[in-house]
Amino acid sequence: MAADKHASVHWEGAGKAGKGQISTETGALKDYPYGYASRFEDDKRGTNPEEILAAAHAGCLTMALAFALEGAGFTADAIDTKAAVRLARDGAGFKIDRIQLELEATIPGIDDAKFQELAAGAKAGCPLSKALASVPEITLKAKLRS
Repeated sequence: MAADKHASVHWEGAGKAGKGQISTETGALKDYPYGYASRFEDDKRGTNPEEILAAAHAGCLTMALAFALEGAGFTADAIDTKAAVRLARDGAGFKIDRIQLELEATIPGIDDAKFQELAAGAKAGCPLSKALASVPEITLKAKLRS
């Protein structure tokens, strides 16, 4: 099975003064604003590519773990995942140099060793982790809630 997923961006103006809008085919984002301030100045009125990437990576990891748990005979009551994507200076430009993933889960009947094994496997196997393999540091802190 292969599926193309689509998003589009419209931009007007120069880099720092310009403004853009991001849309996704599902409508989850529809002409959502982004620009210099939402990317570099912590303006919460818009989004940015790194925030969207963080959400996508957290979603991918969470779903990969749910499937890994199911394959091992477990079902999570809850999985909560956060991702932090760091954009750092790289000469005259920028690069993503770190992604920190934090996952907490409530899973009946599993011990911590098995949980850690499945979480690490989900991190390694999720398609976004694979696509982001050039990022120098991708970490996972996984906590099993009792």
